[in-house]
Amino acid sequence: MPTYCFFGENHNDSTDHRLEYALFEKLYEKYPGKTALSMEMFETDCQNVLDEYLDGFIREKNFITEARAWHNYKDYRPLIEFAKTNHIHIVAANAPARYVNMTNRLGLASLAQLNKTGKSYLPPLPVDTASGAYYEKFLEVMGGHSAMGGMQMFQAQNLWDATMGWSVARFAKAHHGYKVLQLNGGFHSEEKLGAAAQLKKYATKLRIINIATYDDENFDVPDWDKLRKNGDYIIVTDPKLPKTF
Repeated sequence: MPTYCFFGENHNDSTDHRLEYALFEKLYEKYPGKTALSMEMFETDCQNVLDEYLDGFIREKNFITEARAWHNYKDYRPLIEFAKTNHIHIVAANAPARYVNMTNRLGLASLAQLNKTGKSYLPPLPVDTASGAYYEKFLEVMGGHSAMGGMQMFQAQNLWDATMGWSVARFAKAHHGYKVLQLNGGFHSEEKLGAAAQLKKYATKLRIINIATYDDENFDVPDWDKLRKNGDYIIVTDPKLPKTF
């Protein structure tokens, strides 16, 4: 059965990125030729640029600029270079920021106005907006209804999630039997909600594992009862460790 592992990271914590690299390396060692990486850090309209770099066609300088690499790309670079060296596919999984912004301003329905090219970077429309536990969780993080100023912000969150879920599902359809490591911010996959739940809508038979990472002041004795509900595996790091190396 294809297995998809969501690694819910803290974006600016280099410790998390080192752990991701170690896990990715071990996956490749165990499943050579059947391992792939999927990343929130690259948007779907940059897939071709990403592929061109992995194939050795373009310089790293051009790749970083034209794939709109994140400001802390140095943390993700070892993963990219490992994939390049070992000819491992990487999925540019995230929704283009311009469409997330469009949704935040105009709502999900506005995406129907995009042309064929624009829609090709997104999951099938209309995007389903998660309700229940995920909505309540989002409300809590945002500080309640009044802080949201309407549903567009939650709809934009769902566009992020659905695009990542769809990107992985599309890869799964074309690459049977792969083990895929999906990297995203922790909120996107905690409790197998968000992107993980969206993936299950597009590919119901996939097996999903999620890893959640946290800084915890009580590093020596973390509150496992509180944390364990968020993931199949929980990683707790010491907040006193440096965030960058």
